[in-house]
Amino acid sequence: MPAIRIGPLVFPTDLAILMAAAIAGLLAAHLLNRQRDRTANLSTDLWRALVIGLVAARLAFVWQYREHYLPDPIQILDLRDGGWTGLIGLGAAWLYTLYAVVRRHSPRPALVGALALASVVWFGGGRWLASAPEAPSALTALAVQQVDGSPAALNAFHGKPTVINLWASWCPPCRREMPAFAAAQAANPDVNFVFLNQAEAPGPVTEFLTQHAPTLQNVLLDPAGDASRQMSNRGLPATLFLDAQGRLVDLRVGELSTASLAQRLEAIRDEDGGD
Repeated sequence: MPAIRIGPLVFPTDLAILMAAAIAGLLAAHLLNRQRDRTANLSTDLWRALVIGLVAARLAFVWQYREHYLPDPIQILDLRDGGWTGLIGLGAAWLYTLYAVVRRHSPRPALVGALALASVVWFGGGRWLASAPEAPSALTALAVQQVDGSPAALNAFHGKPTVINLWASWCPPCRREMPAFAAAQAANPDVNFVFLNQAEAPGPVTEFLTQHAPTLQNVLLDPAGDASRQMSNRGLPATLFLDAQGRLVDLRVGELSTASLAQRLEAIRDEDGGD
C-alpha cells in the first residue's frame, strides 16, 4: 500500500492504520464503559490485547520468513523492517479479549465493542487504501542518467514487476539495506531492480559501488533528487514497488530487511498474477 503523506511527514500505511485503529478502540472503550469501578481492568486489558496482538503479528511474520532470520536471529528484534502478519495479530488480540471477559470480568460491552471497532477500522482502512494501485506518472518525467552521465529513462523498465530504491551513499540505513537488495537482484531475474541515487555526483556513487556493491546493476542518478521529493518528501531510503503494468503497489519509507523485501516481492508478483 502506498504511504500516507500528511504535510511534511510520511507514515507507512500499515503503521498509520494501526494507530487509527488503536485510537478508535480506546475512544470506543471510554464511551461504552458503564462500569466505572472496573475502568482500571478495562484499560489494562486493552493495552494487553494490543501488546499481545503486536507480538503475535511479529512472531507470525518471523516464522513465515524464518529462512531470512536463521543466519542472524537477533534481527528478529529489529522492528524497523516493518515485518508483521496482521491477521494473526488480530486473532491473538481477540483471543485475549475473550479470556479477559470470561476470566477477568472486564466490562464486556466496552472491551468487545472497542476491539470490534478497532478491527473494523483496521480492515476497512487497509482495504480502502489498497483498493487500486496508482500509476506514479511523475516518475516517467524525471530527468535521470547513467552513472557515466549518459541519459536514461525509468520507463525503459517495463513488462515485469519493478522495484525502485531511492538511496544515497551518505545515508546509513541505505547502506545497511544494500546487501539485501543486491542479493534479491541476483536471485530474482523476473523482477526489475533499479537503484536511483538521490542528488549525488557520479564520483561518490562510483566510489561507493566499487567498495560496497560491485555487482549492483541498473544504478541511475537523479541529480536533482526529484524522486525523493515527490514520492517520499525526501525520506531516505524509500522503495517503490510497481507491478508489471507500472502501477505503484507499495511505497516503503525506511529500511527493509531481506524478509520484508521478500514479502513485498511476493505482493507485486501477486498483483501481476491477478491481472
